[in-house]
Amino acid sequence: MTTDALVPPTTKSQALRSYDVADFPALTGLEEEWRFTPLKRMRGLASAADGAAGKPVTVEAVDLPAGVTLRSVPAEEAERVLVPFDRVSALAYGAATEVSLVEIAPEAQVARPALVRVIGPGIDSSSYARTLVRVGRFAEATLVLEQLGSATLADNVEVIVGDGAKLTLVTIAEWDAGAVQAQHVKLRVGRDAKVVHVQVALGGDLVRQYTSVEYTARGGEAELYGLYFADAGQHLEHRQLVDHSVPDCRSYVGYRGALQGQSSHTVWVGDVLIQAAATGTDTYEINRNLILTDGARADSVPNLEIETGEVAGAGHASATGRFDDEQLFYLMARGIPEEEARKLVVRGFFAELLNKIPLEELRTRLGDAIEARLVKAGA
Repeated sequence: MTTDALVPPTTKSQALRSYDVADFPALTGLEEEWRFTPLKRMRGLASAADGAAGKPVTVEAVDLPAGVTLRSVPAEEAERVLVPFDRVSALAYGAATEVSLVEIAPEAQVARPALVRVIGPGIDSSSYARTLVRVGRFAEATLVLEQLGSATLADNVEVIVGDGAKLTLVTIAEWDAGAVQAQHVKLRVGRDAKVVHVQVALGGDLVRQYTSVEYTARGGEAELYGLYFADAGQHLEHRQLVDHSVPDCRSYVGYRGALQGQSSHTVWVGDVLIQAAATGTDTYEINRNLILTDGARADSVPNLEIETGEVAGAGHASATGRFDDEQLFYLMARGIPEEEARKLVVRGFFAELLNKIPLEELRTRLGDAIEARLVKAGA
């Protein structure tokens, strides 16, 4: 390891990237990238020096329409998209011996959403996983990656969206109560390609998800949406890095979260980097948090790093507030019971993001899960 690895980078583009866990210093919790994360609750994922994996996750093809395939391939044979830039991601990369490869054929117009389910093996030992999604040129598809059960899991999801292709990717972390997950999702967007990523986090004890985007040529578009709901004691953390390094690309980031219960904690950190060569960039990011009870905490940090003045647009916003009693009063004044009124306000807060999911059955299930949390808390 060179001494340069110990010097904090001046820009996101200079951050250390490596497949070798040893290149990353041991985590202390004082690092900027980890200062919000309770490392002691990660059950060794943050401190392990090698990937002595326990039981692997189970990957199931629930519904694969024509044009979509799923198979397992040896890690050494799979294309590399992500170069890890944190210790846990590098650990997962080295420890995953098999890769779940989802392929969407070039020019395929997939008729209905494909559904792949990941089931955790339990929390007793650490698990590591790697998923690679390859979308062929000019294909159009929707893919849902659903994670259920319980696990102590570090995993990487790598997505290649070929030139002219369009992908809607929905990832759902609906873990059981004791699960711990540290995940990196990497999106590589080709020329005139578009990816819409909807990230949902509801379950687990601690879930930390990092999403990064890179563009390979002009005309790429990335829309990142997130929906999260933290209950008592939960830690849900979401970070994004959108790296505009080529001209005339677009990005939009919109995340919304709700919190209730003692010691519920959410973190959103949105980083957008516009490099000097990325003229004509159009980008915007926004995060909104709704605090429903005392004892909840939401941290929200938007960042823009701009190296050129020749951009089409660049902006960010963040807002965190308590439940709007005026909205509640308005509904109750029209004869709606208080419990039902609270459900309507929260569902309305999430409605825009739920509507980004192109599967009615899934939208309904997630909406019901949100309402069940409100009922559980006595809202």
